[in-house]
Parts: sequence; C-alpha cells; structure tokens
Amino acid sequence: MNEISQFILNNLPWFWVAVTVICIVVEAFTMGLTTIWFALGAAVMIFVSMTNIAFKWQLLLFVVISCALLFSTRPFALKKLQSKKIKTNSDSLIGKKAIVTEKIEPLQKGAIKINGIEWTAASANDSVIEKGAECEITDIQGATAIVK
Repeated sequence: MNEISQFILNNLPWFWVAVTVICIVVEAFTMGLTTIWFALGAAVMIFVSMTNIAFKWQLLLFVVISCALLFSTRPFALKKLQSKKIKTNSDSLIGKKAIVTEKIEPLQKGAIKINGIEWTAASANDSVIEKGAECEITDIQGATAIVK
C-alpha cells in the first residue's frame, strides 16, 4: 500500500488526469450532470499539482472547486439542457376547452367532447358541471379527463 501511495504522490499530475478521465466516463454512462463538475475540478488540479502544494490540500481544493461548480452551475445547466417536451396524444389536451355532453357530478363521471371525440370525465373539484357547459381539462387519468 505504501508503494502505491508513494507512486501516486510522485505522479500527481497523472493521478488528476486519471480522476478526470474516470469522472468523464462515469458522466458519459449516467448523463446526470453530476460527475462532470468533478471532472472539471480534477482538470484544474492537474495544473495545481505541478506546484508544491501538499496532496491533502490538493484534495481539499479539489472538493471545494468541484462542489462549488456542482452547486452553482448544475441547476442552470439542467435548465438549459432540458429538452422542451412536446405534448402528444392525451397530454396535448390538458389546458384545452371542452363541452360537457353528460352531466358530471361529484361521485359520478360524465362525458365531454373535444376534437370530435367523446371522453369520460370527472370533476377536478367535486363540483357539478351541467350538460352543455364549457370546461377546461386539467389532467388525464387513464381514459378519464379531469375537468373544471
């Protein structure tokens, strides 16, 4: 064990290169935008390790840099990289207006018509919605539209 630690201490830049590569490989498999920040921290440490800073301080600096990057930039990166979901199928109906074709009561389902298709419907807030009234679809649960 002593030989391994001595080898690492004698080759710190290569140690940080290895940490960088390992973190990038882990990130490539997980795509969680977590280990990429540690890869960046390790990349900075390659240059820091060429100075006379003790290994324990390098480790501390690595953790501080990586955590700072993680907590300050990950939320922004996730927000920017999130693909905008295109609503398809029944999800595209949420927020649309429909006409009630069968009275909807608190404990009884009724029906609505949207885009020429009749759906079973239930009230979102347990209110009575009369036949012929206009309603808004707030959710789809199975084959039932939840309306208000």
